[in-house]
Amino acid sequence: MTVDRLAVVSGGGTGIGRAIAARLAGDGHRVVILGRRPAVLEQAREEIERAAGPGRVVPVAADLTDPAAVEAAAARIAGLGPVDVLVNNAGAIVTPPADGTLAALAASWRRDLDGNLLTAVLLTTALQGGLRRPGGRLVVVSSAAAQRGGAGPHSAGSYAAAKAALHGWAFGLARQLGPDGITVNVLAPGYIEDTEIFGAGWSEEFHARKVADTLVGRAGTPADVAEAVAYLASPAAGYLTGQVIGLNGGAVLGR
Repeated sequence: MTVDRLAVVSGGGTGIGRAIAARLAGDGHRVVILGRRPAVLEQAREEIERAAGPGRVVPVAADLTDPAAVEAAAARIAGLGPVDVLVNNAGAIVTPPADGTLAALAASWRRDLDGNLLTAVLLTTALQGGLRRPGGRLVVVSSAAAQRGGAGPHSAGSYAAAKAALHGWAFGLARQLGPDGITVNVLAPGYIEDTEIFGAGWSEEFHARKVADTLVGRAGTPADVAEAVAYLASPAAGYLTGQVIGLNGGAVLGR
């Protein structure tokens, strides 16, 4: 079990982020969970600490698209010590344009870029000086949509573009931080059940199509993502950096 390591998970109150936080807390990390909704974060803290023990989770409410809010959150986190693991998981469901005008399209794309790209850039930049050197682990959660393009209401063009932009940004960080002994990797999940993006509103036909795309005949789960992140975040992964790792049941083959 890991001892005295600090992890930060954005979007840590629900779905994939909560599963990641629970897995890291179970490994012995103290975990900061970030999100916009204090009540959701508090509920996640209670649930995770029932299994991992008291004092393992620190909820910090912040809108990560707001530079001032990110600075305030980073100041709180700095008081907890060096950051061993930073998981940029925060993301937003796409927002269709309000109408057919270019102005509405631009507003929609800016919201999606802010929610899915800028959140990671601002939080990482704010915490970068406090990452443990050597040994820090930075994990960026992307999407299979970045690799095959987005379509439909759950992964439209703006979402796929924002997630793809994370890849190039992460590669640059890997080059920058590698000499300090910090690894940077991207995890790109495919169809993951029980998340706010793929929630109760999707039909059985949609679920069947997504499962049929895989080679293993099932949907992914938040726990699948958490297990992959746990390895990338571990001391054992010190030679793995600058990579995009597809976690999609074979729906998108490696390239």
